[in-house]
Amino acid sequence: MGALQELLAGLGDGRIEALDLTAPLHGDTPILALPEEFGQTEPFRLHEISRYDERGPAWYWNNITTGEHTGTHFDAPVHWVTGQDGEDVAAVPPSRLVGPAIVLDRSRESAADPDHLLEVDDVRAWEQEHGPLPAGGWLLYRTGWAARGDDPQAFANADDTGPHTPGISVDCARYLAEETELLGLGVETVGTDAGIAHAFDPPFPCHAFLLGAGKYGLTQLRNLDRLPATGAVVLAAPLPIVGGSGSPARVLAFVEREG
Repeated sequence: MGALQELLAGLGDGRIEALDLTAPLHGDTPILALPEEFGQTEPFRLHEISRYDERGPAWYWNNITTGEHTGTHFDAPVHWVTGQDGEDVAAVPPSRLVGPAIVLDRSRESAADPDHLLEVDDVRAWEQEHGPLPAGGWLLYRTGWAARGDDPQAFANADDTGPHTPGISVDCARYLAEETELLGLGVETVGTDAGIAHAFDPPFPCHAFLLGAGKYGLTQLRNLDRLPATGAVVLAAPLPIVGGSGSPARVLAFVEREG
C-alpha cells in the first residue's frame, strides 16, 4: 500500500484524526483594532447576491468583504516591513503549507497572567522533555485564549493601557527566528505578538523577527488542547492572493490515534 493510500485508510478507520484548528468566520469574528491614527481592517461581512429568488432563481451566493488578517489567518513575510522583499501569500510554496507541529502549552501561566510571555528558557525546557523543535515545522503556542474566541471583548481583554493577551518575549522571538529551523509560529490570540508588544523594543518582535526571517504566522487557532505535544501534522491553506500580505485560512491538523 502506498503512502497516500495508507493515509486514506487511516482516516477511514479512525487511526488518523483530522482536527479543524480554524475559528468560524462571521460578522462577530474578533479583529485587531489599531490606534485611531492608523488604517483599520474591515470585519467580515456577507453581501447577498441572490437566494433562490428573482435575482437568481436556482442559486444562493454572496460577495464578501473583510481584511486579509481576519479570523484564523496566515501571515506572509511581506506583511511586515522587515519582510517587505519576501514572499507574498501567493508565492508561498505548497510544500511549506504542510509540516510537522509541536504544541508548547503555557495555558496555566496565561490564565494567571494575561500578559504572560514565553521565554527562551521555556522553549529549551520543552526541548529537554520532548526533543528538538521540528525543522520545517510549526511551533503552536497554546495559551488557552481560544476559549475567549466567541466574545470579542474578552478576546481583546483591553483596558485604558491597551490589550492584554499572552505572547512571546523579544529575546524568544529573535531566538525562534534566527536560531531554529521552524517554518513558523501559530497562536490562539488575534496576532502572533503579545497585546503589550507595541511597547517592546523592537515593537511587535514576532512580526519583525519571524517574518523578516522568511517564516510565517498563524493566528486565532482553536483546538490546540486536542493536539499532542509532538506528532501532529498541520496543513495551512490560505488563499493565493497575488500581492497579498496574508489571508484567512483553513488550518487542519492530522493526529495518529491508538486503535
